[in-house]
Amino acid sequence: MKTMQKGFTLVELVVVIVILGILAATALPKFVDLTTDAEKAATNAVAGSVSSWGTINYAAVKAGNTSGKLISDATDACMGAADSLKAATSASILSGSSKLIFTGTAANENEYLVAAGVNKVCSKGATIDCSITHKNGSTATAYIPCTN
Repeated sequence: MKTMQKGFTLVELVVVIVILGILAATALPKFVDLTTDAEKAATNAVAGSVSSWGTINYAAVKAGNTSGKLISDATDACMGAADSLKAATSASILSGSSKLIFTGTAANENEYLVAAGVNKVCSKGATIDCSITHKNGSTATAYIPCTN
């Protein structure tokens, strides 16, 4: 009389476990270092937010809205004392806990250091670029139209 096998043999179970281990070992490195990618994406998002603010601010100034901030510094429109991004930081440029800083280094995860880019001088019809740097070193560029 033949007996019917029920379940899996020990060899079959070991083979399946070994295959799963090999798959996990090859897939794990793809998911281990997502932090760097996330920080780069966050820096790009902050730069995009600053760029969007600049475009909306430009439209507000051109429409005569008194809440618009002048971006027209003739020496450094990113870091200047007046009519610059630095002077306009009282405006709601970023939402949430993210914060732009203009001196020193970004010490916290939510801080982004602003520096002048290549095109930092405002003239009629010009667009300036400001460098945005996270504390981990990831950098992105924000483009802001001059309002003069």
